[in-house]
Amino acid sequence: MPVKIRLQRHGSKKRPFYFIVIADGRAPRDGKFIQKIGTYNPLTVPATVQLDRQKALEWLNKGAQPTDTVRRILSFKGVLYLKHLLRGVKLGLFDDAAAMDKFQAWFSEHEAQMKKRQEEAMRARRGRRNMPAANRRPERRPETDRTEG
Repeated sequence: MPVKIRLQRHGSKKRPFYFIVIADGRAPRDGKFIQKIGTYNPLTVPATVQLDRQKALEWLNKGAQPTDTVRRILSFKGVLYLKHLLRGVKLGLFDDAAAMDKFQAWFSEHEAQMKKRQEEAMRARRGRRNMPAANRRPERRPETDRTEG
């Protein structure tokens, strides 16, 4: 039974919202799943991802294959980096405490970058809101009379 970590689409038309689920590879996209491990909302700036890191790591270690989009989400949240570090612990390259120190350093730096991005997006949104209405959208050019001839 090939197990996949994939997105399950919810939300109305043109307003997607996704659950991150563990599912049998043969099951339909929005069909039966084994376990729900998180959510992904691409409409917010930056995109909102809530993920149970431990469950995702556990399923990756069991052999579950993430889809391309979920792989990017797992990488963004640090799950793949944590798996990489824990593999180094198994190989004896460093101990568990050093691996956790490396992960915590990466995570704190990542959180600072995300906070900075979110603040920039809020500033840009405020700037657009304070802009006069005439400057918000460029006016449409009048349609030219197209005569065939």
